[in-house]
Amino acid sequence: MTRKLTMLAGSFALLASSALTTLAADQEISWIYCGDKIDPIHEKYIAEWEGKNAGWKVKPEVVGWEQCQDKATTLAVAGTPVAMAYVGSRTLKEFAQNDLIVEVPMTDEEKASYYPNIVDTVTFEGTQWGVPIAFSTKALYWNKDLFKAAGLDPESPPKTWADTIAAAKQIKEKTSTAGYGLPAKTFDNTMHQFMHWVYTNNGKVIDGDKIVMDSPEVLAALQAYKDITPYSVEGATAYEQNEIRAIFLDGKVGMIQAGSGAAYRLKDTKINWGVAPLPLGPAAKGEGTLLITDSLAIFKGSGVEEKATEFAKYITSTDIQHEYELQGGAGLTPLRPGAVVDQFVANEPFWKPFIDGIAYGGPEPLFTDYKGFQNVMIEMVQSVVTGKAEPADALKKAAGELEQYK
Repeated sequence: MTRKLTMLAGSFALLASSALTTLAADQEISWIYCGDKIDPIHEKYIAEWEGKNAGWKVKPEVVGWEQCQDKATTLAVAGTPVAMAYVGSRTLKEFAQNDLIVEVPMTDEEKASYYPNIVDTVTFEGTQWGVPIAFSTKALYWNKDLFKAAGLDPESPPKTWADTIAAAKQIKEKTSTAGYGLPAKTFDNTMHQFMHWVYTNNGKVIDGDKIVMDSPEVLAALQAYKDITPYSVEGATAYEQNEIRAIFLDGKVGMIQAGSGAAYRLKDTKINWGVAPLPLGPAAKGEGTLLITDSLAIFKGSGVEEKATEFAKYITSTDIQHEYELQGGAGLTPLRPGAVVDQFVANEPFWKPFIDGIAYGGPEPLFTDYKGFQNVMIEMVQSVVTGKAEPADALKKAAGELEQYK
């Protein structure tokens, strides 16, 4: 919890001398930090910032991924907020509308420093409500040996949805191995995975406060889900993305969409693999992907909002961020371009599709009740892949249900 210095009234306050300053406790920026431990790079730069800001301490509290966001929310609602917390950017609209966080507006120069569309992930009603700290995109992985065994060109990954469905079908029929890994478990990633298809077909879920999901672009994505299901891993509702990735690492599925972390795991296997841009739908304007960011939210009422904002922008500044992101294996995509990133991609060429998809990517849709939105999307996907509903009917039903959560 943030500690405030006691303000002494009257003339005694005018006697604030160097001796009094020495006796005063450091002011703290409390930080709910998600994960199992603090990244050593963040530890290094916390110490550097404290060295430049006498009288201030940053106090991270490490909280597991499952609980960290809920803890930040609970403290804020109770009126005892931490200064800053690591949150999924999808929650910023809900926090803002409940007056729990402060604006963190960016200058034009700050906005321009990011890859396209990144700032949109933290923008609501024309301003920014968080500072991006982590970012992920997806690409298509394919098993070259399974392609070859199925009579497909192992060096030519599918470029369109139609190509993907046809390749999955051929792999399943020729090798009796699942051609595609489609996750549809009751898990947040089921919604994320579907949004990659939406953004590779120029679709949208919400535009401002208008639900626009019941569209030809999104219907095509849901129809593609139905079409590829027979050639995917059986029982899609039993799997989330990491479980599907594990099946791919065992060589038992032809194609998956996954983050950069999968590439580092694949290096330790005997699988002959490749990575390519996500295949495109018929309405696509270019390579796309869902842009998922986590952000530092500055909570209202801590008493140190201004200094917490200053620190948040420091710890996410370009050089520090590149050092943090480009450690390899963490599954993070760089938030900003730069010479360091160019060299990294030159050294690890498989990184290219993860960055190229940003240009036509889109943010996680911002809803007042994000979990309500997420649950509607999961139910829609599951109803189609299990055959309980036709895509058009499922889409229309979901679009109607989303009205209550926007």
